[in-house]
Amino acid sequence: MSIEELKRPERIDEDRIEKLKELFPEAFGDGKLNLQVLKEEIEGMDDDLVEDSLEEFFGLQWVGKREARKLAYIPPQGTVRFIEGEGFNENKTKNTLISGDNLEVLRILQKSYMNKIKMIYIDPPYNTGNDFIYQDDYKEPTERYLQKTGQADDEGLLTTNPKADGRYHANWLNMMYPRLKLARNLLRDDGVMFVSIDDHELHNLRIILDEIFGEENFEGIITWRRRHNQPNDKTKMIGKVSEYILAYAKNSTKYKESGIGKIDITAEFSNPDNDPKGDWASKPWKVGSGQSGSRYKITSPTGVIFEEEWMGDKDTFQEFLKEGRIYFTRNGDGLPRKKYYRFEREDEGQCATNWWHHEYFGHNQGANQQLTRLFGRKNVFSNPKPTKLIKNLLKIANVKDEDLVLDFFAGSGTTGHAVMELNKEDLQKRNFILIQIPEKTQENSKAFELGYTDIISITKDRLKKSIDSLNENEKNNTDPYLGFKVLELRRTNINKWENAITDSITDIESKLDLFTTNPFTADSVDLDIVTELMLLKGFPLDSKIKNEEFGNNIIWFVQHEDVPFTLIVCLDEKLYDKSANFLVSNFEDSMLICPDASLTNKQKIVLSEVMNVKTI
Repeated sequence: MSIEELKRPERIDEDRIEKLKELFPEAFGDGKLNLQVLKEEIEGMDDDLVEDSLEEFFGLQWVGKREARKLAYIPPQGTVRFIEGEGFNENKTKNTLISGDNLEVLRILQKSYMNKIKMIYIDPPYNTGNDFIYQDDYKEPTERYLQKTGQADDEGLLTTNPKADGRYHANWLNMMYPRLKLARNLLRDDGVMFVSIDDHELHNLRIILDEIFGEENFEGIITWRRRHNQPNDKTKMIGKVSEYILAYAKNSTKYKESGIGKIDITAEFSNPDNDPKGDWASKPWKVGSGQSGSRYKITSPTGVIFEEEWMGDKDTFQEFLKEGRIYFTRNGDGLPRKKYYRFEREDEGQCATNWWHHEYFGHNQGANQQLTRLFGRKNVFSNPKPTKLIKNLLKIANVKDEDLVLDFFAGSGTTGHAVMELNKEDLQKRNFILIQIPEKTQENSKAFELGYTDIISITKDRLKKSIDSLNENEKNNTDPYLGFKVLELRRTNINKWENAITDSITDIESKLDLFTTNPFTADSVDLDIVTELMLLKGFPLDSKIKNEEFGNNIIWFVQHEDVPFTLIVCLDEKLYDKSANFLVSNFEDSMLICPDASLTNKQKIVLSEVMNVKTI
């Protein structure tokens, strides 16, 4: 259907609008469809497709927004490879830590993890004027990343964003926008995203999240008291004790249908009357102001008569009284209250509110103390989040067995630690993917003093130390849900055509010969090539990879329970007939990838009759 057809009123009905809103929430402002944004989303800024657009619509505009949107559509230029020996239980676990630029890694994960993540949590730079933000590039992002990794000069991967900069807010929005767009793609329909922020960018973040997710999928803003003490700063009118967590569902209806998660009970329970049912708390039986109920008389144990509007009818009250569920205040002289028991609340859980007190949800000092216990030194990492906070986010997102959690601003690895800690507590099997850029530590920092030259090394060690802590009293340390493997962002293993204007015919012919005989880079390793190909074809990182020898061929097989076909890869210069016949006989409806030069014309025909054949 063309844009012109969409513009005709008779073609637009409620179902189509809802479908468009689901697919392109960015194209709606104040409930109106913005054709200009829709055109950019569909055609990647093809200005010839649509001539007119709505001149006025609600939304946040800033310098660089079009380019930021474009960044989300650049195909991945690199891949990731497994780094053996860097993790823990790495051959058994699904948990993954990826070192690299999170924007490029999110691009790489798009096909394999589209609609598969249950919860995303990020704690990005808050744009205070003192922290670092990413310097994104439009061309050769992976090459630039690899060139800059390890350098400590002014051409690094991150840059300061002082408030004096004329594009202070725009720079931060340009960093966040493409990452949030790509993140939304990865969420399941019942998935939830949480973003921590303070008041520097809260207002702007809310608007762009409304645009990307659709404001109907906004679930709320959690105000978290991050400080347990009271500030006494004479230079400030209002001292900061809280931060915010914005919560969005990918599809609010689907999230609620799948089940809203509950937090642990926070009410205080006791048993002053030795009730055989155990500890209890109470709530008024009298209705609150502005509410209606049933009106009748109640006589207290001491003879006081009350005639009020009550929460339930008289028969219900008498039944509760007989069960011992009614408690009269002021030693029997006061109004009745209804008991509710600890065991009941523990069974049904408690709904979260938008105010999270440090006593129940953790605070910054506690998070610092937790890291100090793990590392044996203070100030290894600045301002980590407490695991208690993240565990409660996991609970209200309703993350359960085998669900997947993503954090692409991983920092010290609190999200991974929290996932494993919660698994240990309730014996469930959640998994995580963490992404962290190898940002250099300052040479005068405690981390550098301890030998941590970059943030990713802190992340790895924090995960290992947290596993040791969780396994402290156990002999068996092979639980795959207490482990992780490490991957890193690398350049592609597939040769790219680079045709310079000054190339001669001989140069071009030489390049053609190279592409014909060997499509892979000189430093490529077979396992890395297979990993890159499986990601391109939608296989997750925890896929089962094995290779077998058939005569003179080594053939790789990739399988995953969520992918309906087997990926077969042969990287040899020639596929022998014995191998081809074996594949034809045993792998119908599979996919074969191999160098084009390795197949004869006859093999291409025969293999294509039973499987999907892709050549490089």
